[in-house]
Amino acid sequence: MAVRTYRKSTENEEENPYWVSFSDIMAGLLVLFILAALALILELMATKIRVSQSLQELVKAESVRADILREVREELAKANIVVEIGDNDTVLRIPESTLTFKTNRFEIPDNVELRNRVRAIGSVLSQAIRKENRWGYLDTIFVEGHTDIRPSNRNMGNWGLSTFRAASVWLFWEESLDNNSKLSSLMNHSNAPLFSVSGYGETRPTQKIQQTNEQLRQNRRIDLRITVKRPKSEDIRNILNEFSKG
Repeated sequence: MAVRTYRKSTENEEENPYWVSFSDIMAGLLVLFILAALALILELMATKIRVSQSLQELVKAESVRADILREVREELAKANIVVEIGDNDTVLRIPESTLTFKTNRFEIPDNVELRNRVRAIGSVLSQAIRKENRWGYLDTIFVEGHTDIRPSNRNMGNWGLSTFRAASVWLFWEESLDNNSKLSSLMNHSNAPLFSVSGYGETRPTQKIQQTNEQLRQNRRIDLRITVKRPKSEDIRNILNEFSKG
């Protein structure tokens, strides 16, 4: 009786160029995972750098503002001109003792000593802003007028009185400062005029209680409020969107 022998075909066991083992698949996936992780890490590092740069620019701008305020106050003090720094190092305050308006009037009084003080404030401020191109860190300087709570019979009441007083200071600087100190020639970081004028009437008192003449006097003032360059909200949103996508 013939014995049949079976010979297993080895054709399927021969190397198949299209066959990928499970271990090869896992190795490939691991490589892709590592590459994706590296890409994410690099993107997060770039986002961190942009956030850090924005914060550094803001800190620098606030430091420049503080330097301007301090230098102006110290320089004016040498000439016995009193100005104050207020609102967390954001405002240069010209008190009524330095600039006294006549009751219910907005014109700069025709007093030589007083006018010299006001002129000196504008000149010293201009020098401090121009120093080392500090204007590049600033956004706006508001010349703000403020009154006490006593009503004014002028058109638009204390709102109008405070606004016109601020405008009078600005116009006086424009007329009295030399061309090298003109505040109107100063532009901010985006090449827009640096100075603006506004009035708040009695709505932003430094002294909430206004019963005595001294309390009333402290609220009659001109404030120079300096705002600094800040990261744009659009830039912040873009950074947050990139971070959330990561």
